[in-house]
Amino acid sequence: MAYYGRCLDAVREQLGKFKASKDSPEQFLEAAASSLQTLDPQKQAFILEVLSGCLQYRKLLTVVVDAFYVRDGRPFLWADHSLFQVICYLAAFQMEELGFRLFCDIIKSQPLNKVCTFLRFFFNPLHLCTWIKDEWSRIYDSAHVRETWINPLMRWQPEVQELIRQLEGLLTHQAPLSKAKAKVTEPKEFNLTAPRPRAVPMPEPVPEVAKPRPVPRSTYQPPKEQRLLEMTRRYNRRKAEELLLQANVEELRCAVPRARGVPPEQDSKEPQLRLPPRIRRTPKLTFFRPDAVQVKLNTAAILREGALYQRQVERELQRVDKLVDGAGDFSEFLLWQKRMQAKDREEQLVAGECRRLQGKLSHEEAALARQHLARENKQKADRKKEETAGRMQQHAERCLQEKRAMKELVEQVMEAQKNIKVAQMKLLKDRQQIVQEVLEESRELQQRGAEAAREEQRQRYKRISQLRALETQPLRKGKLVDLTQTPGYGLEGEMSLVELRERLALLREAQRLQEEEKRDQIVRGKRAKSQELQDVVQQISLCRSAMGRAAALRWEQRKAGGAAPGAPAQDERVRELRRRVAERAAERRAQEAPMPVPGLRAARPRTRAQQEARHWQELERSRERRLRARRAGGSARGCAPRPEAS
Repeated sequence: MAYYGRCLDAVREQLGKFKASKDSPEQFLEAAASSLQTLDPQKQAFILEVLSGCLQYRKLLTVVVDAFYVRDGRPFLWADHSLFQVICYLAAFQMEELGFRLFCDIIKSQPLNKVCTFLRFFFNPLHLCTWIKDEWSRIYDSAHVRETWINPLMRWQPEVQELIRQLEGLLTHQAPLSKAKAKVTEPKEFNLTAPRPRAVPMPEPVPEVAKPRPVPRSTYQPPKEQRLLEMTRRYNRRKAEELLLQANVEELRCAVPRARGVPPEQDSKEPQLRLPPRIRRTPKLTFFRPDAVQVKLNTAAILREGALYQRQVERELQRVDKLVDGAGDFSEFLLWQKRMQAKDREEQLVAGECRRLQGKLSHEEAALARQHLARENKQKADRKKEETAGRMQQHAERCLQEKRAMKELVEQVMEAQKNIKVAQMKLLKDRQQIVQEVLEESRELQQRGAEAAREEQRQRYKRISQLRALETQPLRKGKLVDLTQTPGYGLEGEMSLVELRERLALLREAQRLQEEEKRDQIVRGKRAKSQELQDVVQQISLCRSAMGRAAALRWEQRKAGGAAPGAPAQDERVRELRRRVAERAAERRAQEAPMPVPGLRAARPRTRAQQEARHWQELERSRERRLRARRAGGSARGCAPRPEAS
């Protein structure tokens, strides 16, 4: 117990040093860790963990401890505030990790009367479920507070109440402290000399202070312009909310499903402000949640679908008008169209076969080109070897010539070294003469630079004296401004400040009126648009039902009279391409046979040829499968329904 008591004392000491207004929790923990390095590692880890938890949940702990001092903790000193914070943190956040037995040992290591009173206050079920839960919910989410902290504390109620009864029993059986009689101090009189009586000083006259002016009432009241702006803002906001509520009601009316069995005439006679049954009201707006909506359409989708059906209806009306005027039937055209479609499909199959054969032909031609390239590369390699041998012989001859030239050069250098000393003496005299000339020129340049610097210094001193003389002259400060006076610069449209303010006020008023008019136009436009959307939705429902019936009829007709298209006939282009492919393959095999190949690589070309043959066989099979699938798809397409009709 003494071990945990020392640990809690260290935590209390560190908490007492923490100042929330000045210290940062991270920096404070680092400083505390550096100051506790002399302790045992296990003890240091426990102290830092408890200290970091107290700093992290400082707001929650402060709420509970401050309420405890107000209600039940009046007899205790304020210096024990950190002790109650540590006990509250261990009980609320570390009970599960520490275990109840270790928690009891930590509690018994502290003063029993203090911890018993605090535990009785904190684990009171009425306090936990009412004001503690509400105060903590202001800081964290209410569901998180209830599930993470309140419910575990309520589960520990039986064990904690038993601990409180044990602590109360220990307090009752604890022997009272013996109070020894303190030695009473007997006072003795001081033997002092009697002082002389002091003369009464004359009172100083009270100075008369001038009566101060009273504080104006406008000091404690907001300005008039601010109050007018606040009233205008409230009025505009209330008006905008009313208009938005009306617009939402009108706009959502088009999405309300009409009850089954109610005719449109009866539905249109309902009052305009009647709301649907599933409306959830809030203090500002009204939201509508329909019971069951199959497809959720926005404004763009409704208008787009309405325009589509409108175009279809117009085309149908035009067709009917043409039939009434005596136009012919489309049955012959439909038969011709089917024949043309079958012919197009056959052309597509032939074109696909042609592309496949062209690819195979290009493959054979590429193989022939590779064989020609290999033969040409071999011939080039032979020519390259012959050229290399000739170049090696030329290089040997060139090396012999270079050796002879080097010997001649060495002999010339030996002769030139004899005249080096004469050339060096001549060069030394030339350099000395050049150095003397450079020194004379540098002396002249230094003298000219010094004279220029002195002249510049004199000019600078003269300018400084003139500037100082100008600074000493008096300047006139301040200028009287008349707000009603026109500047008189001769500009077009110039005016005084008073006139400018009046014109700005008139401009703001005109702008406000314009904004109100524009707001009214927006609301009227929204109402007209909602009515138009309602009409389009009704038209869409009618068109959908009609299109569904027409699609069902078309499906029955196609199911009854569908027929599979015939197989495509052979084409001249296909036969010609197959003949060319066979010729190229025979030519390639004929050229592969006589080529000399080393013994180790003899099996590779045959393996590659077999792979290519297998590849083309697989392509042929896949082509036949696609052809059969396309035929089967064409026969099924004749009796299949259109997606939009379904």
